[in-house]
Parts: sequence; C-alpha cells; structure tokens
Amino acid sequence: MEFIDRLLEFGLTRQEATIYQTLLLHGEVTGYEAAKLTGISRSNTYNGLAGLVEKGAAYVIEGNVTKYIPVDVKDFSANIIRNLKTLRESLIESAPDKLVECQGYVTITGKKHVMNQLRNMIQNAEYRIYVLAGEDLLAEVKQELENLQKRNIKIVIITDKPFRAVEHITVYQNDGPIQQFGVIIDSQEVLTGESAQRENTACLYSKNSNFVAVYKEMLRNKISLITLQGGNEK
Repeated sequence: MEFIDRLLEFGLTRQEATIYQTLLLHGEVTGYEAAKLTGISRSNTYNGLAGLVEKGAAYVIEGNVTKYIPVDVKDFSANIIRNLKTLRESLIESAPDKLVECQGYVTITGKKHVMNQLRNMIQNAEYRIYVLAGEDLLAEVKQELENLQKRNIKIVIITDKPFRAVEHITVYQNDGPIQQFGVIIDSQEVLTGESAQRENTACLYSKNSNFVAVYKEMLRNKISLITLQGGNEK
C-alpha cells in the first residue's frame, strides 16, 4: 500500500497506481489480464491503462492482441520530476509580483509543511543564517546547510550536542537540551517552533521586523551566555 500511496504523489489515480503495480509484477499483459489480476472492472481497467500511457507510466505493444508494459519506476519518476522542473520555471516566470509583503504571524502546521518551509528558507538565504536546533533537526537539514557553506553564506548554529557535520561554520553548544528551534535568515524572517517535530506540529513564521529584531537579540544573548560558560565549539 505504501508503494501505491507514493505513486499518488506522482499524479496517478489509485486505480492507475494499482494497475501500474500489477504491470511491474507481471510484465506485459492485456487489458483483460490486468482486469483479472487487479479485480478492477474491465472498463475501469482500460481507462486506467489509457491513463498510464498518457502519463508516461506504460507503453503499448501493438499486435494481434494489444498488450501493455510498464515504464521502469526510475525512468517514470525521473520523467515526472524533469517535467515538473520545467513547469516550475515557467510558473515562476509567469507568476504575478507581490504587491505587499506579509508582516503578520503565520502558523504552519504539519511536519512536512514545516520542514518544506525550513528547507526553502535555508536554500534562499543570501548572506547569513542563525539556527537554534537540536541534533535531530540539524541532521535533517544537513544537506541544505552544506550547500549554503559552499556558497560562502555565514552560518551560526546553537545546538545541544557537538555538531561537525558541516565544516567552516560557527557552532555554540548549549549546556542543556534545546526544546524550541528557531531560524533567522538574512535578518529578515524567522521560523520557530518545537524541536521535536511531530506530524501535527505547529510552527510560527514571520517577516515582522520587530519580531525578527527581538528574536535576533534573544539569540545574541544566548550566544553571549554560552560563550561565558565556555560553550563556543569553534
């Protein structure tokens, strides 16, 4: 079921995903055989097979009897991602410009959405980033931090365990566990919430200049305290 659920994220319907899984298991089959193997009605099976062909997940073998074969999962998923990248560029170019920048306080709910926001913020950093987080959360964004380091973006991290996964960054080790994570990007935006990311977690995001300034001052005070206690790692 997990495989089929993943296929839904790639634009297949549940029936198409079920038929695609059957094609992968049994190789080339006719529409009639696919219907028998899946238990889906013949009319819905043929509609599903047509959908798979249209979406690039299956090919048609012409002959006395029409058969269908699956496109390899790696190729199918790569094609979808490639097409999405092209569509993304077109979408960005055609999007209307923002008239007013939001200065409010936005609640972002759900681990997936929080992590997407966090990764996007890190990826879009231009000058500097301050991160207050435990080792588990840092491990999840290690690749994004490494990419920033390659771009010579200043990275300052406050964490509760030794962190050397990314070179040439400033790390301050807090004396106790970090319950709340926080990220400041270019002194312009803040994301903060519980360090333990759960499926129903909620975090606060804001570009409010006063809130950013207050949060930045809080991190400075924490860094000063850690330094006085000898917690400056490098």
